Amino acid sequence: MKEALDYHKKHPSGKLEIQATKKLDTDWYLSLAYSPGVAEPCKKIHENPKTVFDYTGKGNLVAVISNGSAVLGLGNIGPLAAKPVMEGKAVLFKKFAGINVFDIEIKAKTVEEFVTVCKNLEPTFGGINLEDIASPECFEIERILEEEMDIPVFHDDQHGTAIITAAAFINACYLQNKKIPETKVVFSGAGAAALSCAKLLLHLGVKKENMTLCDSLGIIYKGRTKGMNSYKEEFAIQTAKRNLAEATNKADVFIGLSVKDILTPEILKTMADKAIVFAMANPDPEIHPDLAKKTRPDIIIATGRSDYPNQVNNVLGFPFLFRGALDVQAKYINLEMKLAAVHALAELARKPVPHNVLKAYSSEIFQFGRNYIIPKPFDFRILTSVTPAVAKAAMESKSARKPISNFKDYIQQLETLQSESRAFVREVINRVNIYNSKTKKPTILLPEGENKKILSALNSVLPDKIFEPILMGSEEKIQKTISECNFSNLKKVKILSPQTHPSFKSFAREFHLMKKHKGMSLEEAEKLLSSTNYFANMLLYKNFAQGLLTGASDSFRNSILPSLRIIGSSGRGVIAGVNLVLLKNKVLFFADTAFNIEPTANQLAHIAIYTAQMAQYFQIKPRIALLSFLNFTDKIDQQGSPLKMKKAVDLIKQWKPNLKVEGEIQADIAVNKDLSKELFPKLTFNDSANILIFPNLDSGNMAYKLVQQLGQGEVLGPFLVGIKKPINIIQRTCTIEDIINSLVLTSLKVHAYNKR
Repeated sequence: MKEALDYHKKHPSGKLEIQATKKLDTDWYLSLAYSPGVAEPCKKIHENPKTVFDYTGKGNLVAVISNGSAVLGLGNIGPLAAKPVMEGKAVLFKKFAGINVFDIEIKAKTVEEFVTVCKNLEPTFGGINLEDIASPECFEIERILEEEMDIPVFHDDQHGTAIITAAAFINACYLQNKKIPETKVVFSGAGAAALSCAKLLLHLGVKKENMTLCDSLGIIYKGRTKGMNSYKEEFAIQTAKRNLAEATNKADVFIGLSVKDILTPEILKTMADKAIVFAMANPDPEIHPDLAKKTRPDIIIATGRSDYPNQVNNVLGFPFLFRGALDVQAKYINLEMKLAAVHALAELARKPVPHNVLKAYSSEIFQFGRNYIIPKPFDFRILTSVTPAVAKAAMESKSARKPISNFKDYIQQLETLQSESRAFVREVINRVNIYNSKTKKPTILLPEGENKKILSALNSVLPDKIFEPILMGSEEKIQKTISECNFSNLKKVKILSPQTHPSFKSFAREFHLMKKHKGMSLEEAEKLLSSTNYFANMLLYKNFAQGLLTGASDSFRNSILPSLRIIGSSGRGVIAGVNLVLLKNKVLFFADTAFNIEPTANQLAHIAIYTAQMAQYFQIKPRIALLSFLNFTDKIDQQGSPLKMKKAVDLIKQWKPNLKVEGEIQADIAVNKDLSKELFPKLTFNDSANILIFPNLDSGNMAYKLVQQLGQGEVLGPFLVGIKKPINIIQRTCTIEDIINSLVLTSLKVHAYNKR
């Protein structure tokens, strides 16, 4: 396929590169990274070899090793041709679990050669993933390495496939009402993957006498000599049957790891009622799913392909298994760790599917059932469910050398691997829960209750129990969407409509009196309050709730107008938008990014003070920089934005003398601590600024969007500051994750307002 070739050939060729994790841009850093500084960790490691995990990347480095003797369905194509696959494996490790990988393709033709290479690599790596090695040599290679090496060794073609298959098997049996000990299972294929699957199913409760393995020569039976080895012999059964068709008759489960089209419609018809078919030959399965369902509508079918439901995909296993093993410095990956991964995956598939999975798959609806028995690879919860389960199993089975003491903290660390914003929001959720334990949970109004994105976001975040939602709109329409989309967490959510609310008339009269001096009639007040957005603001004004989130269905201007007319600013007449820019180990606040086109010095000073208060919500000490195109200009140069920013700084120092503020200052000086120390050693703060105040809306809006689009940081917001009540306006183009983030931060905002 041309697209695949172009993808791999595009400069730079391949799919991998090496990236430094430490600074290396001055002589000083060079002296630390290499000579003479590098000698210090060398001496420490020599004194105590265990400190290699402290001073090097060994603990997060895996080798993906292959001799190319059994690559995909291509056979023995050799190590050179296997390299694209190994690079692909490496990027999956990094993408899904944050693990660094060197792909290593070797010219090893014997078990002894392969083992020798791997053993000599042990000082470099924290673990070894064996890949695409022919059977039966792969069994012997793995056995020897597991016995003789002191780091985890895992043959993914065997155990990765087995883990995902076993998880899908558990759920398929549950859905088809089949008891595992009574289930009759037939395998088409008796290579590395099939044998490993068979072994793992035995540990799930399948009885050996109910399991039949077939290879290209037929059933593996006791007394057969042709094409046998010790690994197949373990599964030989006493039977008069000799071929796949005979074995499959009345069988409950077919597991194919063989060749295309071997399971014919005629054979499929002979299987038991509510049969289970795993046709996992790639790229062409043992039977095409459409043909299988047409032949037997009662079956559950899984394949190895991504373009059909129920893909048995190894990426659901190996990144998370190794992540857990590396994090506890496991000596090996044992049966207990594999079974922990199996059960964690099976349980996860039964939970409601989060919004980000739907987004990754073009908003296709996934719900536990016949077409969804195993999670999707882009389900971020796999990392935070499978990995801790594996780590716990390693600790309980004595494989772990570095036990985890606090799994709650560990799970939050895992979230950081996936997304800076997800980790940040999780910290906020924890903080809100602490506040909630001391006071009442905030009630958040959602005037766009009929909006599907709002409902989806609410369904995802509600289990965290950080606020009580009130949806507004037509109860009939809202309940219909909840039912159609299976938003199970919303079944008991409170819904109200303005016109049927008992306070509608009294609210309208009060609104009329509030705006009577501006010519508003009672009829006009009633008309405006009949809209959910206006009525929500009136409920907030009257303290029926503590927070409000809107904007998903309308323009920013139309969404904020009711808040301006009913709630108003906090007294200084300035409302602004702040975006949070999340970088690695750093949070920056950009303002104003949404509201004031050309703010005055007075307005900028207020915006800076409000943003500093917002930073304090997150327990971040504010360091404010008012940005311009010049640094600390002389009076002769003070005009335009430098002059405006200078005046704003003077006002901030006058009003809030305890705030650390600098300006007018260029952006690079503001965010580069080393540069600012070199050029301006007497700044009021010794670190880089974390609040960036821009001279106008153009610059603020452009700055955060450039950072976001260039992949330098994740962006949350904008969030409103300077308004009397905890209100946030999301953008009409927002994602479901944006809404979740805004709901969480609005809950925190309520507590911050209450404290003030």
